[in-house]
Amino acid sequence: MTASKEKEGAVAPGVGRAQKDATVAPGVSRAQKDATVAPGVSRAQKDATVEPGDSPLHLDRFIPYRLSVLSNTISMLIASAYEREFGLSIPQWRIMAVLARYPDLSAVEVAERTAMDKVAVSRAVQGLLSSKRVLRAYDKGDRRRSILRLSAAGQAVYTRVSPMALRYEEQLLSALSPADQRTLDKLLTRLMEQAQSMQASRDS
Repeated sequence: MTASKEKEGAVAPGVGRAQKDATVAPGVSRAQKDATVAPGVSRAQKDATVEPGDSPLHLDRFIPYRLSVLSNTISMLIASAYEREFGLSIPQWRIMAVLARYPDLSAVEVAERTAMDKVAVSRAVQGLLSSKRVLRAYDKGDRRRSILRLSAAGQAVYTRVSPMALRYEEQLLSALSPADQRTLDKLLTRLMEQAQSMQASRDS
């Protein structure tokens, strides 16, 4: 190391490294020093930096996040009952519930009805086919289209699980008055319609 470099790197006696780094050159204000942008970092990048806790997105007030957490929480509560007794996963139960209401759907249509990922639906369907709780056939009008429906065994499981799900729903809604429950139903319907409209606009 040359003498000049040694001089530049030296710290005056009694002055810590942190004190030296915090020193502001004569004629340079603290604001000017703080406003300095590191080489290779644009002013926009520096201004866009968000300190922890300063994000404009507050998850505890973000409706999509809150709805997702609520849905997952209640789904896991219900799952604790049917998973233990029937060995069903949450995706499998959702598929069975949809097929009980809308039989003879394709796997793609099931994914649309449940708003689940197609891969997750495919995996869950395979499990239900293996356990013989769901049957697969082919559409008479289009042999390329396979359709799904509950088997007798699947219908029997659905008949036993659905009252459990309804009891959990009743317990959850007991926190609301009948009037609030009706209002919630209307609001959820409107939010779903708006979300579907947004999705249609995105896909068009």
